[in-house]
Amino acid sequence: MRKVTGNAPVSDNIARILNEKGLKQAAVAKKAGYSRQVFCNIVNDYRNILPQDIMRIASALEVEPIELLNKGKSKGA
Repeated sequence: MRKVTGNAPVSDNIARILNEKGLKQAAVAKKAGYSRQVFCNIVNDYRNILPQDIMRIASALEVEPIELLNKGKSKGA
């Protein structure tokens, strides 16, 4: 499977928020209505992130959607 370009900073921000909140991907995936594998593919840039994905994931992470879109808060920044 090839990585998708253009998902960052969203995928980076998802990973950062997971880490900051100490959340497990499987738990967030379930809460957002994804299988563990699909959510893992989103976080690791193997699946395009669609606008509805941003809304579902932000809700599951209990953050505003803008937190996922903010370029200034990617991991390593």
